[in-house]
Parts: sequence; C-alpha cells; structure tokens
Amino acid sequence: MVTRSDSLILEVNDLVVDVLTGIYSEETGKPQPLRISIAARYEVAPRYDPDTPLDASKNYMDLKFAASEGLPKGVHFKLIEAVADHICETLFAGDARVEAVTVKIVKLAIAQGDEQIGITLHRERPLPHGAR
Repeated sequence: MVTRSDSLILEVNDLVVDVLTGIYSEETGKPQPLRISIAARYEVAPRYDPDTPLDASKNYMDLKFAASEGLPKGVHFKLIEAVADHICETLFAGDARVEAVTVKIVKLAIAQGDEQIGITLHRERPLPHGAR
C-alpha cells in the first residue's frame, strides 16, 4: 500500500559534462566542465518484490542522458539555470511518473581549491491545465 509519505528518489551524482555556457567573454565559445547531480522523485509502485520489472521504476540511464546527450549540441546556455531547467523538462517529458526533479550544477572552471560554486534548481511537475 502506497501512502502520501512514500517516495522514491532516483539519483545520478557528480556527472561531469562539457557544456557551452557562460556570459563572460572568457566563457563563451568553448565548452566548460559542469558537475551535475540529479535527484528525480518518482511515482512509487505499491510494492517492489525481488522480481519487479524495470518498468515499475525508472532507468537511471534516463537521468544521465538528460544531463549529457539530452542537452542540445551547439546551443549556448547563458545561465547554468537554463541547463538545469532543460534537464528537468527532459525528464518530465520522458516519463509522466516523474513528479519532481532537483538538479545541482557546479561550475568546475571557476572553482579555486575545493569550493563548489553553482546552483540547485528544484522543479515540481506542472499541474495539468485548469487543475489547482
């Protein structure tokens, strides 16, 4: 039995992807490395038995795809917020059971030492038109 407090969160962490992003002249025209982590809240199945098939969950590779091959080639994202938004939209469009997505992006090229400079964007699936 699924309760309101049940949740399933699939994660991909610390994926390093080169993305065209930035607003400063030294950032534009060449890809820069971003460390991307994704957590997707997913509709929970009533039960997960040892022989539960993959289609009762989400393939982790879908998360990895949204943050790598799913990003449009040759498109320059001025803000890393736009990169995160694109990842969220890709996951929502790919599976109606994805309820919410959190994307954390760290800009590796501007870090000095062990600091992590970046953003975290959380999106809930948009309600259907007319729903409240």
